[in-house]
Amino acid sequence: MKITHIGGPTAVLDLGDLTFLIDPAFDEPRDYQLPGRVMTKLTGPAIPAAELGPIDVALVSHDEHKDNLDDAGRALLPSIPTVLSTPGAAVRIPGVRGLKNWESIDLPRPDGGVITVTGVPALHGPEGAEAVLGFVTGFVLQGEGLPTVYVSGDNASLGLVKEIADRFAPIDVAVLFAGAARTALLDNANLTLTSADAVEAARILDRATIVPVHTEGWTHFSEGPEQLLAAFRDAGLENRVRLLEHGVATSLD
Repeated sequence: MKITHIGGPTAVLDLGDLTFLIDPAFDEPRDYQLPGRVMTKLTGPAIPAAELGPIDVALVSHDEHKDNLDDAGRALLPSIPTVLSTPGAAVRIPGVRGLKNWESIDLPRPDGGVITVTGVPALHGPEGAEAVLGFVTGFVLQGEGLPTVYVSGDNASLGLVKEIADRFAPIDVAVLFAGAARTALLDNANLTLTSADAVEAARILDRATIVPVHTEGWTHFSEGPEQLLAAFRDAGLENRVRLLEHGVATSLD
């Protein structure tokens, strides 16, 4: 498999001859005026949407927040044959297939096999955060002869990481949304994994290669990639984490 980090949570994943786009966010830096707050994007995408090439599947953890699905990303969705997200997103956006927790869909591979995508639970903040921030999904990708890949989405719950790890072990690659995102709407509680949480998630996920995303490019990310790498180094797990250079396709064994 190969993965290309575009910025924020956005990445392109090549697996089993299918190309997946995770959380499309391709706007240039700007402020978004939202009810009661402003979200500020600091850096643009390493690869513009127009230069992506064909995408087979979009994996959208949730549609309500601009850092996970912005205006340019939303405009891209109609060109993507399969768009998977939450059941709520399927109501709000035409053409989206919503996956309930633990619900799976089989996607045909060009070689005649399938990749099974399962929606898995995510909690975007502390208990009860759904009432303020909405529902989020993660994804697990599986296929014969392929690594099993976990995409966490905006999840802050280590308990859910353990539940997913127990169901799908062994997980080979985990794309973890970290950055300790915060908002005043929830008294600056962590809405995604902190660096310390990401280290604990790595322990829970056993031997999985950890690919962190969602750590930079927006003002509400409070812990950057350097802080995350330092946490893994302090824990003696530096060899488990792969920080990706933006815009560069990286092969993962």
